[in-house]
Amino acid sequence: MTLLTFHTDGHALTWTGDGEYLRIEPWGDDSIRVRSAQMHEVENPEWALLDNPKQDPDAVSVNIDEEHSTAELRNGGIVVKAEASYDVYGGAGYEEPRCELSFFKADGTPLFRESARGGSLDLHARRFKPIIGGDHAVTVSFEAPTDERLYGMGEYQQNVMDLKGCTLELAHRNSQASVPFVVSSAGYGFLWNNPAVGSVTFGKNRTEWKADATRQIDYWITVGSTPAVIMEHYADATGHAPVMPEWGLGFWQCKLRYWNQEQLLEVARGFKQRNIPLDLIVIDFFHWPYMGDFRFEKEFWPDPKAMCDELHEMGVKVMASVWPQVAIASENYAEMKANNLLVRADRGQDIGMMFEGPSQFFDATNPAARDYVWSKCRANYADLGIDAFWLDEAEPEYGTYDFENYRYYAGPNQQVANVYPREYNRGFYEGQAAYGRTDEIVNLTRCAWAGSQRYGALVWSGDVGSTFADLKAQITCGIHMGMAGIPWFTTDMGGFHDGDINSDSFKELLARWCQFSCFSPVMRNHGDRSALQPDGTMKETITNASGEHRSPSGADNEPWSYGEDIERIMVKFINVRERLRDYMRELFAEAHESGHPLIRGLFFEFPNDAAAADIADEYMLGADLLVAPVVEEGARSREVYLPGDGETSWTDLRDGTVYAAGQTITANAPLDSVPVFARNGHDHGLAGAL
Repeated sequence: MTLLTFHTDGHALTWTGDGEYLRIEPWGDDSIRVRSAQMHEVENPEWALLDNPKQDPDAVSVNIDEEHSTAELRNGGIVVKAEASYDVYGGAGYEEPRCELSFFKADGTPLFRESARGGSLDLHARRFKPIIGGDHAVTVSFEAPTDERLYGMGEYQQNVMDLKGCTLELAHRNSQASVPFVVSSAGYGFLWNNPAVGSVTFGKNRTEWKADATRQIDYWITVGSTPAVIMEHYADATGHAPVMPEWGLGFWQCKLRYWNQEQLLEVARGFKQRNIPLDLIVIDFFHWPYMGDFRFEKEFWPDPKAMCDELHEMGVKVMASVWPQVAIASENYAEMKANNLLVRADRGQDIGMMFEGPSQFFDATNPAARDYVWSKCRANYADLGIDAFWLDEAEPEYGTYDFENYRYYAGPNQQVANVYPREYNRGFYEGQAAYGRTDEIVNLTRCAWAGSQRYGALVWSGDVGSTFADLKAQITCGIHMGMAGIPWFTTDMGGFHDGDINSDSFKELLARWCQFSCFSPVMRNHGDRSALQPDGTMKETITNASGEHRSPSGADNEPWSYGEDIERIMVKFINVRERLRDYMRELFAEAHESGHPLIRGLFFEFPNDAAAADIADEYMLGADLLVAPVVEEGARSREVYLPGDGETSWTDLRDGTVYAAGQTITANAPLDSVPVFARNGHDHGLAGAL
């Protein structure tokens, strides 16, 4: 039986049958987008993919073979083959049409295919499960190479390099950023272009993507000869990171929390008096009266403009924290509630979080809400001299992650939740661009989704613990975030939670984390530190003039807060960072132009070295420097694998020893030293500095 259900629409291939509308089309060089919907035409929502990506029209061809009910779409290096068939049921002769897709490189090498019917199993690769009165829960299944290795997907707190065999939640949490782009060693990249809450399983028998509720299936595939080429295609399809400004290349100082204007200025003066380089200082949360006021509390910050002027005279930029929560007690709550600018709970009390009082999040998916919040921050921060914004709580961090209970302007939370952090960053990026800061926008943010990179998102890994296990996990977090297309990454130096500044164990951890941070995209010191206070508590108690509670301030967190030995180590690596400026500037420019990550797994630079494919405790900073952080307490040496072939050599930047590639060595690592190796002698001025 001939199936006359394949059609062309320009360069797109379409198929219909049994209520399904399937559309396959070229979407950028060597790339294809697939969409499928039940009982309505496919849509083009404003999710990760940009419209009209760079595309060579001469590389595209579509062929339909009506006699055999097959079709093929080629776009440069990728081919998708579609095969239509009927399933016949029982004596009644009921016929169910279906269409199965397979993906290949241009030379015919298989990439993966949709899961087969399985004979009497009667499986469906694209499964739409109706939600009563609503849309669908969907599952898409593929048969992928059993021996492939997978990298990307954003940030999950696990020390796992190869994601093959993993199941991941497609949802954001504090210290978890789900960015659904994955790169395979088989030569393809796959984007799940859907912000719905769901999951993905990269099993040996199948790869399975699930959305709990959605309007359609939407995914994008690209191919490339190396991971670098795949990342270039992805950046073209979803957007390029901006150029990092010069003040992003040096050292950033922060703590939870500088609670008044004079305290902040004294810290900055302390850096200058000690001749310690400082590019930026951060004003953390609860410098406001109530969440959602989006302004300084005058009692503690009497003249922010004069403060910023003094800091600028020192050559120090100023960043201020913004939270998306709007407290019921906020001066802006009633107006925002009346104008539908807040997220809404579908049941129960309309509260998103109870921290420091009941609040609800502003709805970052609503353009009017983005404009409202930016207008407040422009007047109360930017106009006073604040240079950049820390967009905290960006997941957002609900008091309980009951995703199905919240609704956004863009739709039910289960359908659109994961786009929230991107839209949060978008509001501040577009606002600052209109303000005239186009080349100076950096949004420090705790979460991201696909496409966040185009809005100046510098993602930090969240409120992680202050342990060596947490330090080790940040290496894979940084690598996977870069492979998910987010090249700007940082961490809380020393971890966030309750590092005791008088503990020898924590001091050692801080020294090791400082070394890792020095060789990260952004070097930033932050954390909620503890120390015994005169009143017997571990945190400084803060009240206003009326005796009302204000959020406490953690212990000191400056380099000189930890004794002479740790200060010496921290200052050493802050100065190493200064020597890295030229190299970091090159790497940020490369990220802007090509989408290449700054932190790279060894596999990125050495895709043909099988021994490098799963190493999780080393990384490349750009193409030239191999960094091997010390991630075990008490360790004063560690094993280091040096990847590559006979054309590669590695120079230890501490003593100048040259090693051949393809071997594992034992590198000495006293507390004030970290093993760093230059590829083929490219030391970028660091020889002898470590």
